[in-house]
Amino acid sequence: MENYREIFQLLSRRFGFLDKNCCSVSGAEISTVHSHILYEIDKQTSPTMQQVSEALGIDATTFSRQVQSLVKMNLVKKTPSTEDRRYYHLTLTIEGKYIATSIDTSMNHYLQELFSHMSEQEKADVIRSITILNEAMGKSSVCCTPVY
Repeated sequence: MENYREIFQLLSRRFGFLDKNCCSVSGAEISTVHSHILYEIDKQTSPTMQQVSEALGIDATTFSRQVQSLVKMNLVKKTPSTEDRRYYHLTLTIEGKYIATSIDTSMNHYLQELFSHMSEQEKADVIRSITILNEAMGKSSVCCTPVY
């Protein structure tokens, strides 16, 4: 029987999920969490803090601290909602958009390089398998929370 945990541990290490910083763009050290936040803000149109924290599965307090550091880095702008002052909308600054685009480009090059070592069928199989795994994780009652 294969050691499934070992496969996922190795995959996590090779993808750099354990690294403190995922990348350096224009002298800015960007953490993996910051990269995910920038990606989600860029993907959505002026999302609220709640929408992004829910999409990423990060609790509100931790998320708020992360956003504050991105605001201090001048990568994200936080604007009170005109409809409800309890909510804040997030947008990328020009520098934030540049960094998000640079990370996206870099990741796409990385993935293209990885897939260049596979046949088209193997690439399709990997994408299909990851999609199936993501769907199963979304249905799982214990997803993303290790059971001890």
